[in-house]
Amino acid sequence: MAYLGVETSLTGRRWVGPSTEIERQAEAMAQRSGLPRALCAVLARLGVPAEEAQTYLEPKLRDLLPDPRVLRDMETAAGRFVAAVTSGQKIAIFADYDVDGGTSAALLIDWLRQMGLPATLYVPDRIDEGYGPNPTAMRELAANHDLIVCVDCGTLSHDAIAAAKEADVVILDHHLGGETLPDALAVVNPNRQDEDGSLAHLCAAAVVFLMLVEAGRQMREAGQKGPDLMQMLDLVALATVADVAPLRGVNRALVQQGLRIMAGRQRPGLVALSDVARLETAPSSYHLGFVLGPRVNAGGRIGQADLGARLLASDNPHEARAMAERLDALNTERREIEASVRAAALAQAEERGLDAPLVWAAGAGWHPGVVGIVASRLKELTGRPAVVIGLDGDEGKGSGRSVGGVDLGASVQRLAAEGLLLKGGGHRMAAGLTVAADQLEPAMERLSQLLAKQGAGQGGAADLKLDGMLMPGAATVDLLEQLERAGPFGQGAPGPRFAIADARISFAKQVGTGHLKLRCDDGMGAGLDGIAFGAFDGPLGSALVNHGGSRFHLAGRLEINEWGGRRQVQLRLEDAAKTSD
Repeated sequence: MAYLGVETSLTGRRWVGPSTEIERQAEAMAQRSGLPRALCAVLARLGVPAEEAQTYLEPKLRDLLPDPRVLRDMETAAGRFVAAVTSGQKIAIFADYDVDGGTSAALLIDWLRQMGLPATLYVPDRIDEGYGPNPTAMRELAANHDLIVCVDCGTLSHDAIAAAKEADVVILDHHLGGETLPDALAVVNPNRQDEDGSLAHLCAAAVVFLMLVEAGRQMREAGQKGPDLMQMLDLVALATVADVAPLRGVNRALVQQGLRIMAGRQRPGLVALSDVARLETAPSSYHLGFVLGPRVNAGGRIGQADLGARLLASDNPHEARAMAERLDALNTERREIEASVRAAALAQAEERGLDAPLVWAAGAGWHPGVVGIVASRLKELTGRPAVVIGLDGDEGKGSGRSVGGVDLGASVQRLAAEGLLLKGGGHRMAAGLTVAADQLEPAMERLSQLLAKQGAGQGGAADLKLDGMLMPGAATVDLLEQLERAGPFGQGAPGPRFAIADARISFAKQVGTGHLKLRCDDGMGAGLDGIAFGAFDGPLGSALVNHGGSRFHLAGRLEINEWGGRRQVQLRLEDAAKTSD
């Protein structure tokens, strides 16, 4: 049955509440632990057993961090890195142009700087060079360096690695590996085919962090001391969230500890970025994914490819401020380009049908720097994996985003192996591809078939999942602080979403460009403020402004709004449904 009887909400969605089993587990957990019932509902939905509730709420990195040596080639990679440091050899870092690549590079640059050593940073141009190492760049780096460390890339770059014969190459990556690995000195990657997959959820920055942990261990065994790695977890947290790595296991501890480090405002690049983004509170996982991450990415998308990595690695506040302002401006420009491509892609996808196993669109001249973001928007809208491709002459370059339980990277890699793509790879949640224009239709048809076999397109794309119901008076700061302990929330661990049932709309007004500000109450004195961004882009805004005294069920996520020194809970409204008379 639909939750609260909402079969079709104002935005056309069916509301789904917790199952009877989850309800039973939540009730038992609340009785056993004394924790708030709403918190227990979230924990039960996340699959946390009642006996593990307290330890889950306080993840300890020392308990969850794996031994780096469980990854193949790790000792070799760290040993070569330490040897280069000890003998003062020239080190180059070849990084991908996204947040994960930028943070991975910044981790190494920061670590080396603290050891008194410089490093050469090389980030390829997205349009001119494309993703990953290329033979020309690697050949030139090898001619002038003793060691090249490829981060967040390199696992499929056989020709490029072969071109770097004059230097040793170490690869620290997390993208899906092929049947054979490039001829590098070491390939550390939890997604190599000969790994057991237990650490497949790590992003590249986490792999780099583990390499630095192992490097520190080898240095201690030799009587040397390395930098304080705990202070570098802010970068690992940013990468983990921005690269949509699942927030479970060690990832959860990395992000939680990283957010604490970030709140201390010690890294000039992140301080400058937070300031230009006008963050008035310590960053949360939401801010990493939707505020800071997109700005770091902007340089690689439409501007200077290495700008994000240089900002994150900077130790000069004035230099960091200038780079952060440039990235902020590029991000604004990126949003304008994205809006244009998104409108065209959505119209095209709607013509094909939004209920297919794969939602896709392709267009001539679409900027390759925004196709991934547009794919994310289509995925969010439809609940299906999405691919968006920019065509340039006889070739198209695209990005895809997936949904939980559907491994997009493996399917794209298989397509490349079958010859339907010129190039393709990625990981479970995201992938990149290059396709010949005359193979576009058959490639997307085959990809749709592969994804359908994994369950894509099944179930209700329009379902809105809720953790339960709250009265306005129960939505307190204290409750929200308790709920935050179950975080950080993100990929693989969606944040709590509640329904406010049978609410009276006491105030509703359009603010800004298409946003809705409202206040609701239960008719007995307890009220709750709410905000719905983009509400007037659809039916939500006008229906609530013109409520005519009708009562509504409201659905959304709770957040703390800090203004003028006051902290109060507000509802980030996502949906509403008129109550039946």
